[in-house]
Amino acid sequence: MKREKTRMNILQYESKIWATADLLRGSGIKESEWPSYMMPFFALTMIESRLVRMFDNLKVEIGEEAFANINKNDLYDMIKDQGQGYNIYIFEKNQTLTDICKNDKSFEIDFDAYLHGFDGETKDLLGVDATEGEKFLDIKGVISKLKSKKVLMGYTKLWSEVDLKPFNNSEITTLEEHIKRKWADISAETAGEQYTPDDVIALIAEIIASKIEESDKLLKIYDCTCGGGNLLFGVEDRINAKFKRLTQTFGQDWNDALYALAKIESRFRPDSKIEHGNTLVDDKFYNEEFNVVIANPPYGVSWKGYQKDIENDKTDRFKFLPSISDGQLLFMQHMISKLDSFGMGVVVHNGSTLFSGDAGSGESNIRKWMLDSDIVEAVIQLPTDEFFNTGIYTYLWVLNKNKQPQHKDKVMLINASEKFKPLKKSKGSKRKEVDKESRKQIVDTLTQFQDTDFAKVFDKEFFYFNKQAIMLTNVDEDGISFESKLKAGKTSEKLKSTKLSNGERELTEFVITHFNVDQYSSLADFFEKDIKPFISSLDYKEQSLVISTDLARYWFDSEKETLIKEVKGKQESLGCGKIVVKSFYKNANKTQKERIEISVEIMPDYQKDYEIIPFHRDEITNKEVIAAFMAKYITKPFAYLENTVGVELNFNKIFYSPEKLREVMDILAEINTIENELRKLEEGLII
Repeated sequence: MKREKTRMNILQYESKIWATADLLRGSGIKESEWPSYMMPFFALTMIESRLVRMFDNLKVEIGEEAFANINKNDLYDMIKDQGQGYNIYIFEKNQTLTDICKNDKSFEIDFDAYLHGFDGETKDLLGVDATEGEKFLDIKGVISKLKSKKVLMGYTKLWSEVDLKPFNNSEITTLEEHIKRKWADISAETAGEQYTPDDVIALIAEIIASKIEESDKLLKIYDCTCGGGNLLFGVEDRINAKFKRLTQTFGQDWNDALYALAKIESRFRPDSKIEHGNTLVDDKFYNEEFNVVIANPPYGVSWKGYQKDIENDKTDRFKFLPSISDGQLLFMQHMISKLDSFGMGVVVHNGSTLFSGDAGSGESNIRKWMLDSDIVEAVIQLPTDEFFNTGIYTYLWVLNKNKQPQHKDKVMLINASEKFKPLKKSKGSKRKEVDKESRKQIVDTLTQFQDTDFAKVFDKEFFYFNKQAIMLTNVDEDGISFESKLKAGKTSEKLKSTKLSNGERELTEFVITHFNVDQYSSLADFFEKDIKPFISSLDYKEQSLVISTDLARYWFDSEKETLIKEVKGKQESLGCGKIVVKSFYKNANKTQKERIEISVEIMPDYQKDYEIIPFHRDEITNKEVIAAFMAKYITKPFAYLENTVGVELNFNKIFYSPEKLREVMDILAEINTIENELRKLEEGLII
């Protein structure tokens, strides 16, 4: 109860912190820019509160009398040993932001000395001496803008009134998560930039907790897109609340400001390493493996900017490459590569990772590799309206390299789309939360790994399918193809034509060596502007295309879908085929003049097609299933081409529930009621 009360007390500062934005609004600063002004000052407030508390704790540990007599160098050695940074101005002058803001005449000088009193790393993270390229929180740039608007002291004073010193690290982290959530809500440029809600963090932590146990072994937790650290540290805190195991967190992000916030937070945790950079091209933990991986990578974000680096990657992380427009499955493969031999993870994605890409595509091949490796234990569909800046469905992929024997080669789908409690007040696009009872149902269902009304367990091959390519031979109404008229070994018949007509235009010479059309400057010009466009526009099925030779006339009968050959008025059906007319411009050579050649061939009408057929893990049985499908559904002659095995996980297909139709009598009764109400309204108007 005391812990909950303290938590509520610190959340009272949420509105006070957010009120600092009123000054920004009054200064004409756009709402989308507020986070960039608030982040460095919030970080400043957090750092100061923790350093002052650390300083006070040292006084207690050493004793007031001993502390008063301690050598300054020894004191700073003790402070540096804490690994939380330091500030000479605070420690030597015993002054904080509150004290600095009391004197408006010396404020700017004192504030500058205060900022430069921090240790080197803190100054770098805050951006105290930021130059182009390395800004992080860029407090220097923010101060310059606030000065130009003549509100620097007023803005700093508002932040100095946020007193976080009475609260511990965990409580400050709770407040930080609430503030960062609001920033994410207003500053995310795309729906792909996601801040993970607290209820989803709780669900991820509870899933992980269900699969680990008490141990004296260190639990290493990793987030490759950690942002400001809310998911990474939120999971760690919940694990620590349930287990006595030692934990160590690792995170990386390439957003300057969010990395800086996470890095600052990490220094006040027992064992945490946060690095800056693009995980996909510069993995800062390349030689590390982890017990637990978690991530909420960006959705639908292109990786074109570093395409060459990905394609030339030598780490063997990326088995296949997804569409360049969406890098989610690159992060997925990276996360899997970071798991130790018994590791597990939970990764948040949108629906595209389940079904985007056809069989043989990078996305499908990645899914197949994951299922072939038997690393996917479950996929959980979350409710819509769960995240702060998008209303789409999101999914938790549960990865596990240490499946229980009965879970081997199986995947569970959990449809938790209805497992939520509506929020009393929406937070951006977030209108729902996966409440405590719903989280328990989801975790229990995953643990029991049995079918329920909202979950199903499948053999992993259930999600595989054959995409069988075939070459169909089209036939006419009598079931005949022109293929049967060809001599053995021939694939077509060339016609030595003398005339070509499509009902509107006629070409009587099929080798043209001269022309007499005034608007063309040359035979080549005549070919490019007249003959070539005309030939390419011919359609033997849609036009009355007739090819005449010295011996016969040929055309295609669209009604009977057959080629017709006419000799001296007698017509013969040749079977289904096609007429191919081509034109070529030829330069003059030693033996022939410059010319235009037109060729005509009749050939069988082949058509490549694909059939989607259920997959079976046994190769012989799989071939039998394909053959049975063809015998049942394909009536034309065909030849087998390549077979590609694809993988997709389709929640809609599996959990689709048709809307129950209302009874006719109920509908008629409702119509009758409405008609009566309308009649009464009309009578009232007449009166």
